[in-house]
Amino acid sequence: MTADQFRQVALSHPSSAESSHMRHPDFRVNGKIFATLGYPNDGYGMVKLKPEHQERFIRAAPSVFSPVNGAWGRQGCTRVYLKAARIAQVREAMAAAWRNAAPERLAG
Repeated sequence: MTADQFRQVALSHPSSAESSHMRHPDFRVNGKIFATLGYPNDGYGMVKLKPEHQERFIRAAPSVFSPVNGAWGRQGCTRVYLKAARIAQVREAMAAAWRNAAPERLAG
């Protein structure tokens, strides 16, 4: 997966918008970040999952998903190694992250 593909998946969700946070592109819904690109470097993205979802994605694809270091990782922030990722894997993780951030009227 490329960074552009990651971006396209993020922006495919209703009311999603690209912004910037700490000099990295981020993706938001209703002002809440659900994904970022370029951290810790250009080869990675991040999705904000619930810890139980994070565990499931990491178990299923440990070469793609790993927790971000520290407290953020323990709270569900999950690194995505773009080179190893398949679009379908990221689409599923991104949908979960988007649902966590989206208002109920959108996420239903």
